[in-house]
Amino acid sequence: MKRIYHLSSCSTCQRILKEINPSSDFDLIDIKATNIDATTLDWIAGKVGSYEALFSKRAMKYKSMGLNEMSLTEADYRKYMLEEYTFLKRPFIINNEEVFIGNAQKTVDAAKSSVSK
Repeated sequence: MKRIYHLSSCSTCQRILKEINPSSDFDLIDIKATNIDATTLDWIAGKVGSYEALFSKRAMKYKSMGLNEMSLTEADYRKYMLEEYTFLKRPFIINNEEVFIGNAQKTVDAAKSSVSK
C-alpha cells in the first residue's frame, strides 16, 4: 500500500508533498473529501502503537468540544478520528510497511528517504 493522506487546503501538507515528491504509484487522498477508513486507521495504529499517536490535539475542535478536559481512551481517539478528519495528524504517509505521521522535520526527512528508495 502506498498512500498519502493529506489535507489539500493545508499549506504545510502542500509543502511536504512538494518536498517528498511521491511517484505516481502513490495514492494521494485528501482527508477532507475522503476521511480515512476504519481498516486503514486500525492498521496504522497497530504500526505506531496507539490511536493517541495519530490524534491531533492541535485541532481547533479539540478545545471547542471540551476534549482537552476529558480523559480520552484509545476507543475515544479512534471514534473521533473516524468521525472528523480534523483530529488526524497530517500527513499520514504509508510506503508499503513503513508509516510516517505528522509534519516534524525528522518525520518528513525519514519519509522522503523512504519514498525515494
